Order: sequence, then C-alpha cells, then structure tokens
Amino acid sequence: MSVPPATDTSPKRRLGALRQLWPFLKPHRALAMGWLLFLGISSAATLVLPMAVRHMIDQGFGAESAATINTTFLGLFGVALVLAASTAARYFCITLLGERALASMRSKLYGHVIRLDVGFFERSRVGELISRLGTDTEVVQALIGSGISVALRSTVTLIGAVVAMVWTIPRLAGFTALVIPAMMLPILLFGRRVRKLSRASQDRLADAAAIANETLNAAPAVKAYAREDIESTRYGGAIARALATARKRIGTRSLLTATVIVLMFGAITLVLWIGARDVLAGHLTAGLLSQFVLYAIFAAGSVASLSEVWGDVLRAAGAMERIGELFQERAEITNPAVPTPLPKPMSGALRFEQVSFHYPTRPDAPALHDFDLQIHPGETVALVGPSGAGKSTVFALLLRFYDPQSGRISVDGVDLRALTLSDLRGAIALVPQETVIFSGSAADNIRFGRQDASDDEVRDAARAAEAHDFINALNEGYASELGERGVRLSGGQRQRIAIARAILRDAPLLLLDEATSALDAQSEAAIQQALERLEKGRTTLVIAHRLATVQRADRIVVMDGGRIVAQGTHESLLAEGGLYAELARLQFVA
Repeated sequence: MSVPPATDTSPKRRLGALRQLWPFLKPHRALAMGWLLFLGISSAATLVLPMAVRHMIDQGFGAESAATINTTFLGLFGVALVLAASTAARYFCITLLGERALASMRSKLYGHVIRLDVGFFERSRVGELISRLGTDTEVVQALIGSGISVALRSTVTLIGAVVAMVWTIPRLAGFTALVIPAMMLPILLFGRRVRKLSRASQDRLADAAAIANETLNAAPAVKAYAREDIESTRYGGAIARALATARKRIGTRSLLTATVIVLMFGAITLVLWIGARDVLAGHLTAGLLSQFVLYAIFAAGSVASLSEVWGDVLRAAGAMERIGELFQERAEITNPAVPTPLPKPMSGALRFEQVSFHYPTRPDAPALHDFDLQIHPGETVALVGPSGAGKSTVFALLLRFYDPQSGRISVDGVDLRALTLSDLRGAIALVPQETVIFSGSAADNIRFGRQDASDDEVRDAARAAEAHDFINALNEGYASELGERGVRLSGGQRQRIAIARAILRDAPLLLLDEATSALDAQSEAAIQQALERLEKGRTTLVIAHRLATVQRADRIVVMDGGRIVAQGTHESLLAEGGLYAELARLQFVA
C-alpha cells in the first residue's frame, strides 16, 4: 500500500483517529439525542433496582399485609418494564445511528478513492482498498453500534453505582474504592499491546484480501499455469499469519478479561464478608447489605464491560487510522482553480510542445523526451514503434492521467492543465487495448460511454460496432448479464463493446489503442469500416503494432525511445527506410 506507516504510535494519537468519526455522526444528532435520553432512563432504572430489592427484603417479606407484598413486587416489575422499554429504544437509536454513519462513511470513502489519480492506483493494491472499505468500516460500525453504547452505559452505571454505594454504606464503599482502581490498572497495562495487535490484525487481513482479489480476478491465468496449489498455499499462508496475529490479540484480551474478573469477584467477596459480619452484629439490615452488594456488582460489572470495550475501541481506532490515511491521500492531478472553458464547437487541434515525461515509479527512465507533435483538426494520426517507445504514454498524457515534467500539451490552443478533468475527458472517446467489461447487462456496458443514451442510440452504436448480432443472440439480448469482467464474451466481442461505447460517446477526439487486436480477419474488416465512419470529422490518434491497420492514416508517426524518429505516409516511410521500413519488412515478409 502506498500510504506510509504512522510514525507517532502514542495512545493519544491512535485514539485521536476516532475524532474523524464526528462528520459522519453529526448529521444524525436526533438519533444520538434519543440514544442519550433512553440511556439515562435505562441507567436510572438499573440503579433503582437495588433500592427496590432492599425494600422487598426489609419490608415485603416481613409484611403481614398481602397488599404490601403486592405493591412491592408490582413496583419491582414496573421498574423492569421501564428498563426493558428504554433499553430497546436505546438499542434502536444507537444501532440505526451506526448503520447510517457506516453507510455515509463508505460512500464518502469510495467517492474519495475513486477520484484519486491513476498514480495512486498504480502504487496501491485493490484488495487492500476493498478491505478498508469493507472490514475496517465494519470494525468502526461495531464500535458505533454497540461499543460506544456499552462504554457510555457502563461509565454512567459505574458513576451512579459508586455514588449510591457511598450513600448506602460509606464504610464498605471505602473498602471497594481500594479495589476498583486496581481493576483499571490491567486495562492501562494491556492497552498498548492490544492496540498494536489490533492494527497488525487488520493489516494481515488486508494482505490476504489483496492476494484473493489478484488471483480470483486472474483465475484463467492461474489455471493456465497450473498454479492452483501454489496460490492456495500462498493465500493459506496469509490467512495463517492473520490468524497468528489474531490469536495473540485474543490471548491478550482474554488475559485482560480474566484479570479483571478475578479482581472484581475478589472485591465482591471482601465486601460480602465484611458486610455479613456487620449484619450479624446488628449494624446493618440484610436489605441494606443486599442493596450495597448489588451496587458493588453493578460497579464491578461496569469496569469489566469497560475492559472488554476498551479492546474494541483500540481495534476501531486502528481501523479508523487506516481509513483516515486514505482520506488524507490527495490527487496530484486536479482541476485548476479558475478553469478555462473549451471552445464550442471544438475543432480538435492537438499540440505537444517539447514534452518530457517519466513515470513516478520510474524516475530514471524517461517515457517521452522532447516530444513535439502537432495534429490538425480532423486528422487521423497513427503512432507506431516498438514496445516501450512511448505510444501509450501519449494517450495517458492526453487523458491527463499524468502531467508532463516539462513542456506543454494543448487542445484547440488551451493547455490541458487549464481545463477541468470532466471537460477534457468528456471530449475524448477511448477504445483501450484491454477492454473492461462491468458486471451488468450488455446495454449497460455500452451505455458506459454515455449514461443518458436512449435504447435506440445504444442499439445503433452496437450495429455500427458490429456487435448487434452477437448481443441479439444472447438469451435476453441487450438485457443479458455479461458476467464479471465479461467472462461470457470472447476477446473480440469485448472489444466490439468498447468500440460501441466510443461510437455512443460521439466525442470530437478519438483514441484507438490496438482497437482491432482481438478480432479475426473478417470481423476486423467490418470494424475497420465502422471506424472509418467514426473517424470522419474527428481528430483521431491510433496506436497499432500491426502496420496493416494504419496504412489508411493521414500520417504515421514513428516513435522510438520516447522520441519521434520519422513521420509521413506509409509509402513515404517505406521509401525513406529506417525503423518503419524495418518493422514493415518483419511483418509483411513474415
């Protein structure tokens, strides 16, 4: 993953990551207020229960009147009803709050990530990004939906129980006060280790998710090289590492829980022993001791709950820290502060002026060097050359996936950096070498080129791309699901879908990257006719390794090592000799 690890691992910084939750909780203040209201009512009902028990023991059992007994037990049941209703309402409010906050966080996180530039995705693993969108947000949702509720309820109950203990029997409360701080000590001691293990556990799960995403998306390649056992072992190893980290985290939390329970029941036993002696001596009533013991149990139980929740808080803090790192990522390719509008209508003139560029991951290897090219409106220009010559880089810079380190690129005289990304890319139709098919219908995949296109426009584009016949032959025609990554289509069919998208987009600039490389000879001839019709009135840039497909271009630009080494028509370049003539000899003679 590209995000650098945090250097400040202090508890304050880690817990501070949870402050990033506030923007997602703030819009749902009504639910939060309802939760706090019902939390107060349920906590008050809980703290009233020991008083009702005391009244029942001291007066109910000793009462001669059945009416007194009935009133006592009815009152106790009434308190239970209030507790049940307020607990249910509190659960509803906090759980719905967690779900809404989670939905908002996921939507905003996805929207932020999808808007980052191409460079971010080149240095990131998609599987880990999916893990952060899924697993990490679920950990945070668990904290909002239950952890915070338990923590605050336990805190309120602890404070109320301590105050009630002091009010009921101050002497015994003093003994209990000596033990409760001791119960908090393990939480502080084990907290840092639990926090580190929680972050490590999430990282190991993300590693496993990344491996699964890579291999499942490349299942045909895995099978072709018979790597099922190797990849299964690799994924199993990642899962084993995640399990080992989780085992350490679980073991640490278990030890923490056991320590707190021992201290809790030790405190209760001590209080009961001292209190029982006072009852025998006549200093206390049985009901008063029962009331105090219940408050002591409430206080100890609250401390135990806090120790449990503390682990969830630390785990959520680690997850939120990872999510926060994504939110802190900033795209390097952004819209200008004051954009320049594109001329309307566009003529489609393109100009590269002394452009030099190297990819961020390869700073020592220039992809383009002093690249200078002018393309006239409506002209079809083919870029040819060996692999690594810089042809695809020209497309990447035109789409402004990157900005050149020096030089200038303009369309209709306007620097690309002065345009909004939506204006620039909205004026370009791209047919990539590797067509991406999304899980959806055939019509949806063609409509990817222009979302507001009508059904008739989609069908017309498919006919022009020679895709109508095979789509119509599918079980449900244009409504047929194409499967994830287009697994139900051949390579040539996927490429025709991409061409249909470009036709539907109807943009003034057309980029064709090996647009017919996956087609048979018969289909290619038909598609070439469709492309010729599509290119009319548009400025077209074509990348092709098969020189037979670029002979009709108005101009052929020969590239090598990121430079232009020759340009002209097919015939003039053959007569000139050089690299193009050599490439032609190798292809046509072979």
